[in-house]
Amino acid sequence: MENKKYLWAFIPRASSYLGIILLLVVILTILKFWIGMAGFALFAFMVFLNIRLEYKRQNELTKYIEDLTFHIDTATKDTLLNFPLPFVVLELDGTIIWYNPPFRDIFGGKDLLEKTITTFVNELEPKKILDGQAKINKNVIINSRNYNVLGNFVKAEKKSEKGEFILMLYLLDDTEFVELQKKYYDEKTCIALIVIDNYDDLMQSAEDGTRPQLLAEVEKKIVNWMSHTGGIIRKFERDKYLFVFECKYLKEFEDKKYEILDTVKEINVGNKIPVTLSLGFGINGKTITENFSNASACIDIALGRGGDHVVIRNGENFSFFGGKTRELEKRTRVKARVIAYALRELIEQAPEVLIMGHEYCDIDCLGAALGVSRIVKNRDKNVHMVLNSSNPTIENILTKIEKNPDYTGLFIRSSEALDRINKKTLLIILDTHRPSFTESPDLIKFTNQIVVIDHHRRGADYIQDAVLTYQETYASSTCELITEILQYVEEKVKLKQLEAEALYAGIVVDTKNFTFKTGVRTFEAASFLRRQGVDTVAVKQLFQNDIETYVNISNVVKNAEIINDKIAISVCPQNVKNAQLISAQAADQLLNLLGITAAFVLSNLGNEVVISGRSLGDINVQMIMEKLGGGGHLSVAGAQLEGISVENAIEKLKCAIIEYTNELNSVSN
Repeated sequence: MENKKYLWAFIPRASSYLGIILLLVVILTILKFWIGMAGFALFAFMVFLNIRLEYKRQNELTKYIEDLTFHIDTATKDTLLNFPLPFVVLELDGTIIWYNPPFRDIFGGKDLLEKTITTFVNELEPKKILDGQAKINKNVIINSRNYNVLGNFVKAEKKSEKGEFILMLYLLDDTEFVELQKKYYDEKTCIALIVIDNYDDLMQSAEDGTRPQLLAEVEKKIVNWMSHTGGIIRKFERDKYLFVFECKYLKEFEDKKYEILDTVKEINVGNKIPVTLSLGFGINGKTITENFSNASACIDIALGRGGDHVVIRNGENFSFFGGKTRELEKRTRVKARVIAYALRELIEQAPEVLIMGHEYCDIDCLGAALGVSRIVKNRDKNVHMVLNSSNPTIENILTKIEKNPDYTGLFIRSSEALDRINKKTLLIILDTHRPSFTESPDLIKFTNQIVVIDHHRRGADYIQDAVLTYQETYASSTCELITEILQYVEEKVKLKQLEAEALYAGIVVDTKNFTFKTGVRTFEAASFLRRQGVDTVAVKQLFQNDIETYVNISNVVKNAEIINDKIAISVCPQNVKNAQLISAQAADQLLNLLGITAAFVLSNLGNEVVISGRSLGDINVQMIMEKLGGGGHLSVAGAQLEGISVENAIEKLKCAIIEYTNELNSVSN
């Protein structure tokens, strides 16, 4: 193969022969002059003859190529004229410069030449369909027919005033395929589970004689709501219904904002509290069994968000509707006792326990961690809390903890936790249920023993492989949940004063001094902690602000923008110390203004914009924050937006508020 490059020398060429002849004639001239001159004359004749033959051959080749090009151009033109698919040629500004008869037939035989394509089909504007691609593949609807538009940009031979490129498009009519695809989707089986999520409370609030009537009314409302679908509904537990129907009705339910949620609340047969439902839908699963499993997972999420919710799982995507009512406090402590027993067993079986909260740990998270650490220490097990850094909200109490020798070595960083953890390590996650929100998400991958204790409404990205989950949205705080568990995990528990004060502080902060989300059990938990030696004055001192912080909070309140006479939006200035703390407290202070029912304060945190949302309950700030990727509760929520300016974050927040308001108005109408 390597010697092939030398073969060119052996290819016969006229110029090679002439060169050899010239060399021989020169030699002959040296030897015999007159004979050499005759040779030169003969050589000149041969050169002339060769040039003539080359010229003739070149003309023949050029003529052949021209004839071939003519035939190809003729075939191309004939193909375009008789092309069976609709075909059109456009300038870059959308002007039609040529089209074939099938394309004209789409528009009823109208004269389209020199007209703009957007006059007929707005989606075919060249600038819109270019999108940085040289080739086009787009679906459009023309005169109720579905077309798949294919084509590409071509460089023209002659540059026009509108540019050197033209756009060539041809249309494939795939209406039948689209209709078949729609029919396939519409006739798919959808599985739904319907749960009366406050069944026990309803039964307790109703008289014995009216309970059957109450349940009958609920069933009647549900059956009337779904009867037009031709689906099947069956009650398989005292408070659960299975609903099987075709997917085409799901869009209708969505358009009517799942009116069944509001319809059942109108039932009044002597019940003192309104009926609330939770609905979970599983669609587009590979099997009916998978759809049922997805529907069950949706019900868990709906109940984890406080009930009165619709959760839809379409493949891997979740959609949420409802959740406009406050959570109802549970009246029994049975679950707390069961969780306490299960947690104690898990701790006793574990060689080591790690506690982890959410990123930017707050006092509720830290107080709950100290409470759990007391449970673990009383079982003579090693315990550590993963904490990478402090922040202004926990700085005072963290200083107290670090000065106390009883807690030496309690806090470790993520790197050390990763070195310690193994499959048998018990990882207790507090005050969050989302893997991405935790202090070190990587830890979750290295153990099978995970416990989640949280009081936030459940989102779609929850930790699914936990061996024990205690998520009660009725609770004021995680500290309240841990305080209840402490009372059942052993007969006579004794907390150290710092632990009791940390738990009490978590409840105080999350309830805004027992104002929001405060139920009977919240006061009972606080009462227990008070008996454990809580100094309420010392707790209050933990949250005292210096004069600079107080002035900054006042400035944030002063500069607030009022929207719709009831929503306040303000911004914490950059480079302000304790910006996150100032934002949260300023949002609380804004609710003290007359007429303000919701407040949002934005602040910079590195490359993120953090939003603190607060509400008196009339506006669900959780639903607004979820539109921005955040979450929380009906009255307390937040979000973090990465790689965005404060100005853009404000615009996104206003859009989320408008979207939320429009949803409420559409439901009320």
